[in-house]
Amino acid sequence: MILDGTLVLPDRLAPGRVTFDGAIRAIESGPVAHEATRYILPGFIDTHVHGGDGADTMEGVAAIGRLARFHMAHGTTTILPTTITRPWSDVMDALRAVAEVRHAGLPGGPAIHGAHLEGPFVSPHRLGAQPPFAIAPDPDHVAQALATGVVRVVTLAPELEHAETAIAAFAAAGVRVSIGHTVAGFEQTEQAICRICAAGGTVGATHLFNAMGGIEGRRPGPATALMCSDAGHAELIFDTHHVHPASFRLAHRLMGERLLFVTDAMRGAGLGDGPSQLGGQEVMISEGIARLPDGTLAGSVLTLDAALRNALAAGTSLVDAAKLVSHNAARYLGLTDRGALVPGLRADFVVMDGDFTVREVWVAGQRCT
Repeated sequence: MILDGTLVLPDRLAPGRVTFDGAIRAIESGPVAHEATRYILPGFIDTHVHGGDGADTMEGVAAIGRLARFHMAHGTTTILPTTITRPWSDVMDALRAVAEVRHAGLPGGPAIHGAHLEGPFVSPHRLGAQPPFAIAPDPDHVAQALATGVVRVVTLAPELEHAETAIAAFAAAGVRVSIGHTVAGFEQTEQAICRICAAGGTVGATHLFNAMGGIEGRRPGPATALMCSDAGHAELIFDTHHVHPASFRLAHRLMGERLLFVTDAMRGAGLGDGPSQLGGQEVMISEGIARLPDGTLAGSVLTLDAALRNALAAGTSLVDAAKLVSHNAARYLGLTDRGALVPGLRADFVVMDGDFTVREVWVAGQRCT
């Protein structure tokens, strides 16, 4: 099969065509009929997404399929359904459901790489919109989570009791340890980064700037430690509500390909303004912003195609914007088989028009929208 248009390659834009079956077989540059009307990008990868289209990861197999297909229609070809802080039995049920969907596959849907365990190993003093069921990452709970075989990313507040042993266990299992929902300062965050690296793990940051201390001249905070570390990767919710465009530009300048966009989308994504829920809590969506009754931001209604458009509006090149929604997440997760238009990689594509609206989505060589 062949797609032609303006190819968004790792280092440039080029008119041309991509030949593929389940994988990319060849890329050829040259004039094509669709050069001015459509762009071919690598499939998007979302490492942090709770829900969409009225469905939530915590609700089980059918809901996971529904939210995954919703985000696929917006360009996401690889997804990590994400838990929220709820009673431990609910969290385990959600992980088992993600494992079931991953094992069975999702025909006509994106690849389910695994789960992001965002709760409950978070600080009770920096919950954000997480419900109040935070617990320490003691060895028994960590072992139960790892036994599901599906956790690929874990959010962890490094100041919690048992955090050091939990870091070692998750890192040894190949789970990305993402620092977030934390009251840790600069020094404690630096120590956690060193522990993760010493254990052979990969450092992440859960929604950089959100649910962590800010940056001040005499109190640099965890975001500074994460951005200054050559080893750290960081998620960023770029709906322009969670993070100001100037803060995004700062993080992108410092981190480059270690910065990745996520949606942190909740069930109300795609449904418009009105009442919704997150983790059993009432949420109101107004003018595209989801908030708890006290005004706290409650996840987002973002999709990755919208995040890409926001990056372009902030002055990011299309090559770099495509990396923020694809290559950078693949690099973070260690997925060397996807994330770029390169021969030999999976044939995961997003076809966008001149306004950067999604027109086609291909997963492993199969057209899904």
